[in-house]
Amino acid sequence: MVHGTSGYRGTRVGVAPGSTPRHQSDHGPGQQVPRIRVPYWCAKGHETRLVFLKLPDEQIPKTWDCPKCGAPATRDAGNPAPTRPEDEVFKSHLDYVKERRSSQDAEVVLAGALDRLRARGVLPDQLLGDS
Repeated sequence: MVHGTSGYRGTRVGVAPGSTPRHQSDHGPGQQVPRIRVPYWCAKGHETRLVFLKLPDEQIPKTWDCPKCGAPATRDAGNPAPTRPEDEVFKSHLDYVKERRSSQDAEVVLAGALDRLRARGVLPDQLLGDS
């Protein structure tokens, strides 16, 4: 029998029908675990607000990497963390690939991938206009 809606609508992964989610059963029904929102600022002025369990102050990280620019961020807006040395700068996936491969290596890999696609008929030559 086929139903028009998903049987998973409104359910959580790992929660059996009729049972309560684990975090609720651990702390009693309806009780919320106490949490705090902690702001971090990087040297560029980006603000990031993270949610942590309510822990003693010394257990909450003093610094956090800024998700926008990768620079270190601190909890004190007026005293941003010093920038990392040049050899520890935030790198994207492409930066790491470029460290491992030269431009010539990239051309060889690309040509091989295009040849395999053409051989399978996935990528006709006329689409590329390079034949």
